[in-house]
Amino acid sequence: MQDPKTTAANSSDALAELRATLGADVVSLPAEFDGRQFADWSGTPSTTPLALIRPRTTEEVATALRICHRHNQPVVTQGGMTGHAGGACVLGGEVALSVERMSGVLEIDPVSATLTVLAGTPLQVVQEAAEQAGFMFALDLGARGSCTIGGNIATNAGGNRVIRYGMMRDQLLDVEAVLADGSVIGGRRKMIKNNTGYDLRNLLAGSEGTLAVITSAVLRLRAKPTAVSTAWCAMPNYDAVTALLGRAQACLPAGVSAFEVMWPSYCDFIRERLPELRVPLGSEHAYYVLLETCGADPERQSAAFEDFLADMLDDGVIADAALAQSEADAAAFWAIRDAPAEYPRLIPGRVSFDISFAVAQAGEAARRCDERLRARWPRATILVYGHLGDGNLHVVVQEPGWRDDAIDAVKEVVYEVTGELGGSVSAEHGIGEEKLKVLGLSRSPAELAAMKAIKLALDPRNILNPGKVIAM
Repeated sequence: MQDPKTTAANSSDALAELRATLGADVVSLPAEFDGRQFADWSGTPSTTPLALIRPRTTEEVATALRICHRHNQPVVTQGGMTGHAGGACVLGGEVALSVERMSGVLEIDPVSATLTVLAGTPLQVVQEAAEQAGFMFALDLGARGSCTIGGNIATNAGGNRVIRYGMMRDQLLDVEAVLADGSVIGGRRKMIKNNTGYDLRNLLAGSEGTLAVITSAVLRLRAKPTAVSTAWCAMPNYDAVTALLGRAQACLPAGVSAFEVMWPSYCDFIRERLPELRVPLGSEHAYYVLLETCGADPERQSAAFEDFLADMLDDGVIADAALAQSEADAAAFWAIRDAPAEYPRLIPGRVSFDISFAVAQAGEAARRCDERLRARWPRATILVYGHLGDGNLHVVVQEPGWRDDAIDAVKEVVYEVTGELGGSVSAEHGIGEEKLKVLGLSRSPAELAAMKAIKLALDPRNILNPGKVIAM
């Protein structure tokens, strides 16, 4: 263990060299960024960093990391700060490296259907640039206006369209990044097929800043749908939910682009707290599904979608349905599902879970969580919803005035259920600092050892986001 005096001296030397080499415009000290927030949406405590580095180029990132590596100075990379696992929070003794100045679309290649972008670019900017070029960027999250592409890659973000287009790593063709010692890897290659040894692109996707600092990426664009059909469906039971999913995937000509499931507790909460959002179909049904299909033949798709819903109603799979008649109707449906972006204001002090299961088990997982949580905290607000087409459940729990130790007890309940059913403790939000202690529920000792070996190989001094993802 390093002597605290030695650590303090190393940090002082590192800060002096960073400031002298990169300048005060790039490297700010605490007195110069007073009042800035360094915590993400998870509620994980975050301290003030020793310095704030805001590079504009890959070269400046590389210079900063070379200096930090030489002085054993820990670094935490920060993007839009919309994470839910504490991955970008400052635990103490780190410098923060923000990619906020590394923002912008560098190139759109319409022939290759690619978009090259800097890591600090907000997701919504990428979506709008792709649309203006006649394409679609498939990743979509409720935090689209704030989250950054670098953060999306670092957490391997999921979102609303995973069922059709996959996670963030499925949207990547190449990633440029800087390793702990300042070496630059990756680049801006645009090939879909590139089978040249270990795939560093996929390794960095989901690494949460522990292996490298992502600086830019080549993203894969998709054909822009010219027909989008959306329905809000009321479901009688969980078997009907899974039946609807299977039949929609088999019968809809354009397949399923989104399949969002909400429990009544969630819809009732939105109806009460956000009355400006119109929640359709009452509140007496067992489940609600936001079903979307995207294709290229508006006339054929619209007719096929309506026929499909009619068949589902006739067969008793759907109890009731509201069909979006316009883009405004569809946006109104999606606004209900995107309401969690308002949680920091609506439900402070909440505990949020991002867990996943086999689709067949997700309903049972939700039932066990709700039953056990309500038995111990009968006054609690418990919200359940998720991207059920890929088995992802979100569980949110809050009880006014609960004791500090209740939060740990809530986590024990939910993660106990996750372990019982062989689920994942993190479906799409990452591990960060929040889930470090429960990672062993979803990873074997051999897998954890392999992850640690990768970390040691790429960051032997453990300066990149220490205390996150893997225990060292």
